[in-house]
Amino acid sequence: MNRPVTPEIAVDTIIELTDRTDAGFVLIERKHPPSGWALPGGFVDIGETLEVAAIREAKEETGLDVTLKVLLGLYSDPARDSRGHTVGAVYIATAQGTPVGMDDAKNAGVYTLNNLPELAFDHELILKDYAHFLQTGEVKKIL
Repeated sequence: MNRPVTPEIAVDTIIELTDRTDAGFVLIERKHPPSGWALPGGFVDIGETLEVAAIREAKEETGLDVTLKVLLGLYSDPARDSRGHTVGAVYIATAQGTPVGMDDAKNAGVYTLNNLPELAFDHELILKDYAHFLQTGEVKKIL
């Protein structure tokens, strides 16, 4: 039997910095197209769990060791990534320290929901879901 052709699987992580007095989280400026600022993340490697991939990608792009707290949601709109159909699992995590742009990240910075740069992909939608989670404790709603 032939295997089906399926979307790529990716992970993104909203990294809350627990050693800061503000409610900041980490964004990275992408080094490669599509340009803009984004949540740290990337593609899941063969043989890797989503959770391990999220921790690895966070470390590779920000230098931070993260602890995953919750799965915010799954994002599967075929148009969410201009490079092709990608399904993304988005986690909320905590870390301490100063993020540094590494690997596929040109820069890293700490932002709040009231202070956002131009975002890539569907990360504006994801951060709206994150704001809802902060207010209610509810993860992404199913349609």
